[in-house]
Amino acid sequence: MNIHFRKRRWNLTLIVVVIITFLLMVWYSNSLMDKIARDERNKIVIWADAIQRRAEVVALTNDFFREIAAEEERHANHIAKAIEKLSNPNTDEDLSFYVDYVADNTTIPCILVDEKNRITSTRNIDSSALQHIDTPEELEKIIIKEKYNKIAINYHANKYVYLYYKESIIYTRLREMFRDIIHNFFSEITNNAPSLPVIVTDSSQKHILLYSKIDTSRITDPVYMSNLIQTMRSQNDPIQIAFNGHSYAYVFYEESTILKTLRVFPIIQMFLTAIFIFVAYLLFSFARRLEQDQIWVGMSKETAHQLGTPLSSLMAWIEILETEHVSPDIVKEINKDVVRLENIAQRFSKIGSVPKLEVENINSVTCEFITYFQSRVSSDIHFNIKIPEYPLNICISKHLFEWVLENLCKNAVDAMDGVGTITVEIQEDKQWVYIDISDTGKGIDPNYQKTIFEPGYTTKNRGWGLGLTLARRIIDDYHNGKIEIKYSAINKGSTFRIKLEKFNTVTKNEKTPYRNFIFNCKQHVQRIFSR
Repeated sequence: MNIHFRKRRWNLTLIVVVIITFLLMVWYSNSLMDKIARDERNKIVIWADAIQRRAEVVALTNDFFREIAAEEERHANHIAKAIEKLSNPNTDEDLSFYVDYVADNTTIPCILVDEKNRITSTRNIDSSALQHIDTPEELEKIIIKEKYNKIAINYHANKYVYLYYKESIIYTRLREMFRDIIHNFFSEITNNAPSLPVIVTDSSQKHILLYSKIDTSRITDPVYMSNLIQTMRSQNDPIQIAFNGHSYAYVFYEESTILKTLRVFPIIQMFLTAIFIFVAYLLFSFARRLEQDQIWVGMSKETAHQLGTPLSSLMAWIEILETEHVSPDIVKEINKDVVRLENIAQRFSKIGSVPKLEVENINSVTCEFITYFQSRVSSDIHFNIKIPEYPLNICISKHLFEWVLENLCKNAVDAMDGVGTITVEIQEDKQWVYIDISDTGKGIDPNYQKTIFEPGYTTKNRGWGLGLTLARRIIDDYHNGKIEIKYSAINKGSTFRIKLEKFNTVTKNEKTPYRNFIFNCKQHVQRIFSR
């Protein structure tokens, strides 16, 4: 299997694994957050149930005290009737019962006054508290202050005396105890409220009875509270509390800050993980690219060194052949190949160092190379040249640029199996020059078009897969241009486009330091990784 397809398969596998991992993380996080949300609602339900149970206890206690108050009122009325009987004695009726009934009152404070509102008798009242009362007006003030109840007693014809009474001492103590119970009830509700924002309203869901973990400075703002209740209702269904089966309250709540943070955390975690993976991938790719560059530099320099010795020998043999009166045509052709080998050696020596770019007429450079290359291929390969007659100046390294043209033309010849037409066309716009090299070969499979510039990709049995990789390196890195597939179709041919910037003095002066800086940085990083 091709190395690039294996790489693509591993990349897809890695992406699938990452996606599955993210999905599992999101699923587990959502499950955990749902569990926390259920636990929070259960706490609210338990708290609301405690409110309901305590409220029922308070209601029962309140009913009990109302019954005691009613019973004391009935007792006071019976005392008044007994006093009325004693005030109108019937000779045939035994009055001892009424006397005993009045005498047995040891709990209800009573004051009996005459028609003129003067005290005639008291019961279960500290006499010292009434010693300073000298006038009916002062007695009236005491009665109003102490909240006495009044019962009129008709003792003769239309003459009345009055019995004033109030709640018993036991009832007063029980009522104070009841108030303490109510106070403790609301205190415990507030103190035991869950650690999340809670609002308790009446049955109208508008009037607030209790609240917890709410901004107290805004509790008096009706608009804010109404909006807050609506927000809580949209997040969670309110919990209903029933009191005695006919009175209701509703508990509104929202998620705690921790749960809200946890809901956002998976997104943040995924984002940070994605950034980490992306940065790690970039660093890995950069390190791999540096390693590849280092290998290419080493191989290129070694190749240039190995070519140096036989070139020197060939040049010496050419001189010997000239002295031996060998045919000048043969010597001339051998000399051309020696010059060509020298160019190849220079190409390899320039890989790995910043090439010196010179202003060249791209038209003449291209024509010279095509003329040379045409003489080295089959006569069945036809060349169609479309080049402007006027010069187009570009800053290039001539040896490296010719290497790019050579790689593209050789690939075109291989794609056409030695029969076809190669078209070289040069166009321009205001900023760029475009060199298009087209062939009539078998084209490039769409599945391969994204990988043909990667090192190691080749369709040849004995190919190294470095030609287009070096071409891209030369154009992109050294000439600040771009090389790409402009067009390709199966059995219809392919077109490669080289895009280079036109020469102008400002561009050259600005970009050369930048290019040198970038290359020096790469060399420095290469030295670090080589350690």
